[in-house]
Amino acid sequence: MEYVKLKNTDLVVSRIGLGCEPLGGVDWGYVDERAAEATVYKALDLGINLFDTADVYGLGLSETRLSRALGPHRHQVTIITKFGVNWKRVPGLERAVTFRDSSPTHVVEALENSLRRLRLDCIPIYCIHWPDPKTPICDTIEVLQKCQQQGKIRYIGLSNFPLDLVRQVHSISPLGAVELQYNLLNRELEAEITACYAEIGVSVIAYGMLAQGFLTGKYGADAYFPQTDRRCRLPHFKPPNLQRNLAFIEKLRKVANARGKTPAQVAIRWVLDNPNIACGIVGAKTPDQIETNASAIGWNLTPEEYKFLADPLL
Repeated sequence: MEYVKLKNTDLVVSRIGLGCEPLGGVDWGYVDERAAEATVYKALDLGINLFDTADVYGLGLSETRLSRALGPHRHQVTIITKFGVNWKRVPGLERAVTFRDSSPTHVVEALENSLRRLRLDCIPIYCIHWPDPKTPICDTIEVLQKCQQQGKIRYIGLSNFPLDLVRQVHSISPLGAVELQYNLLNRELEAEITACYAEIGVSVIAYGMLAQGFLTGKYGADAYFPQTDRRCRLPHFKPPNLQRNLAFIEKLRKVANARGKTPAQVAIRWVLDNPNIACGIVGAKTPDQIETNASAIGWNLTPEEYKFLADPLL
C-alpha cells in the first residue's frame, strides 16, 4: 500500500480508501450485508486505513455497520464521515426526503449521532457533505470549531464545495481535506483540484474514481439498473453519453491489456498519478472488488499512457 500525509494534519493515510456507502444498503442495487462487512476486513488486510462514510448513507446504517466491522480497529484508522444532508420520513413515501442542512443546531445533533453510531469519542475528519445555501458558512464553521475544541472532531473537511467557499473556509479554519469527484470521464474540476492542493494548500481526496463502476469496463450498451440503483439515473450510463463512453472504454482496455491490468486498476492509477490528488475513495461491495481495486497501487502509468488516456484526440 502507498501512504500519504494529509496537509495541515498529522494523519498518514492509505492512498486508496474504502467508500462505505454500500454498507448503507441502499442506492446500489442488491448489497449482501455480510459481504459488505467482509469487504471492510479485506481492506484492513490490504493495508487500507482510510474509510469514508456519511450519516445519510442508509440513514445512519453505513456508520453503524462500519463501526461493527472495524471493531477495535476503528480507533487506529482514519474515518471520514460527513453531515449536511438531513432527512425526514414522510407518510406514504418509501424513501426519506433529504435536504441540505448545515445549520448550527443540526451540526451538534448530527455530530452526536455519528459519534454514537461509530462508537467514537472523536471523529478524525468531519466533512460538510454539500454547501447549504440557507446557512452562512461562517455560522457552520463556528460551531464545528467549538466541537473541535471539545475534542469531538480532529479535523474539519469539505465535500463538493466550490473553490471560493473552500478558500473562505480555509482562511477561517485550516482544512484537513477536500473531497471532490474526479475520474477519466469527469474532469470538470481539474482546475479546482490544482488550486486546492497547490495554491490553498489542502489535500484533495478524489471520489468516484471509477465513475460509479462504469470504468470497470463490465457494463455494455445493454446495461440495466433497477430503480433501487442510482446508476439508472446517472447520465454517463444513458444515451447519448453511453455510446461515447463505451468508445473510451476501448482506450482503457488497450492500456490495461498492455500492462496486464484491469480497466479499473488503470482508471484508479490515472487518478492517483495526478500529483494534486492525495488519495482516492473507491466503493466496493465484496472483498474481491476491493482487492482488485487495491492492485492499482505499487506502479505508475508512463507519461505516454497518462497522456493517451487524458487526451480525447489520441
